[in-house]
Amino acid sequence: MAVTFTAKAAGEMRGRLRALGVDGVAARTFHAAALAQLNYFWPTLAGDTAPSIVDNKVRLLAHAADGVGISPDVATLRDVASGIEWRKVSMLSIEEYAAARPNGVGRLSVDRVVALQRAYEKLKDERRQLDFEDVLLACAGMLEAEPKVSKAVREQYRHFTVDEFQDVSPLQNRLLELWLGDRRDLCVVGDASQTIYSFAGAEARFLLDFDKRYEEARVVRLETNYRSDTAILGVANELMRGRPGALQLTAAVSAAPDDGSDGIGEGPADPSMPTVTAFDDDRAEARAIAARITSQIAGGVDPRQIAVLYRAHSQSAELVAALADAGIAASVLGGKRFFDLPEVRQGVMALRGASVAPLESGFIDTVRDVLRSLGLTDEPPQAGGALRDAWEARAALLRLAQEAPPGTTLRAFTDELTARARAHDEPALRTVTLATLHAAKGLEWDHVHLVGVAEGLLPISYATTFEQVDEERRLAYVGITRAGRTLSLTWSRGGRERQPSRFLREIGSGTLRAVGAPARSGAANRRAASPTGSERTTGVPRAR
Repeated sequence: MAVTFTAKAAGEMRGRLRALGVDGVAARTFHAAALAQLNYFWPTLAGDTAPSIVDNKVRLLAHAADGVGISPDVATLRDVASGIEWRKVSMLSIEEYAAARPNGVGRLSVDRVVALQRAYEKLKDERRQLDFEDVLLACAGMLEAEPKVSKAVREQYRHFTVDEFQDVSPLQNRLLELWLGDRRDLCVVGDASQTIYSFAGAEARFLLDFDKRYEEARVVRLETNYRSDTAILGVANELMRGRPGALQLTAAVSAAPDDGSDGIGEGPADPSMPTVTAFDDDRAEARAIAARITSQIAGGVDPRQIAVLYRAHSQSAELVAALADAGIAASVLGGKRFFDLPEVRQGVMALRGASVAPLESGFIDTVRDVLRSLGLTDEPPQAGGALRDAWEARAALLRLAQEAPPGTTLRAFTDELTARARAHDEPALRTVTLATLHAAKGLEWDHVHLVGVAEGLLPISYATTFEQVDEERRLAYVGITRAGRTLSLTWSRGGRERQPSRFLREIGSGTLRAVGAPARSGAANRRAASPTGSERTTGVPRAR
């Protein structure tokens, strides 16, 4: 069994295995594997079907809150739900949770949070339901208590590979141990520097201490990076220097552009060196990013190879507006899935309808004609917004048809679209990607703009302890290492209230080229013209 954390990653793993000619390997998420085992064994053990899964934890919490006479707002309920998830994957009782988080949640005291969690569990049991985390707990409990079940599972699966092992929680690690039993046929892959889900229970210690728990393990350090240019890796290495488990990455080949430009519209000097730029406010920062992306696309860069990354969703509004004003189509990662978009669902249904009749023209021409009848034009709408988004979705369907193997029939094509929808195997729209750093993990682009690299944003304002700031550093590392050819870091003073991120100081000007804000004039421009920049102008001090 190959185990990973998201349905998309599992789908990609299955696709790669098929391409290698490897059959019979189950590639699943922890939850999917556990749920399949529960559904299979539960009827035999309990004489009944397995409980249903809670579809909305916050809604169930709201009902539980009514039962204990409290009326928290939706944001508080979401935080309580997150606390429940953390408690369960950390394998803590409600009492242990209260001891670990004695300050409560928002305006709710810890006693009220405990009462709400107890009411939630009681209501869930009365409705004969399990939540997402219960699936793992119930599967682990079943394997521990029922020797016949554990024997059957271990006979079915002997060899395990786990991807992104730095993200495992204590509960997931326990489930993996139960799947393994006394065997040691286990391969794990991970990067401690990409541990960014501690708030959800992830603990890098399972990766860092792996060779201590499995003394016969062979450790292979994969430090050759096949994505990023040497200069980008230099920034990443400097940021993580001295951190536990940090790799010293080296580039397999130089990915720097060979056209004399730096890919961000700042001129030909030092083309491969990542840059940092300061702006007076968030709007100026967003407009400058839009102008740079306009320049990149005009220079022949595929929009799908450009990403704008940020720490929090709230930072996206100015960026979306600036890109729309510049006529640049953009997709916000974490929005609706591709196959859930109304234009895509409409298109697939229309194509499936057309597949039952004899084709009057070739496969590609038929797909094009069907999509044109739904609104696809040869050229995209000039402005951004909903019309451009709809056009991009239909154009993506046409590209999928054009990329299909020779001899593909329309029915086979629509069957493949349905299969991809089930596997969450989604095509990339021909748009610029906007994403939080958390959502960007596992993805890559040739050109990355990392915005908001300022105190209060990255690291986020509520990161106050050493451990919390260290996790913010790992988030920055994830963002930096998404870039292949060019990387730009920007921050704004926000009306002179913000300071540059401490991470820029840690990286130092030895690995970053400092440039001034392009929209400045007068004395500000003269300061920005300094070859190395200054902390006041760019936020990057001289190399220490």
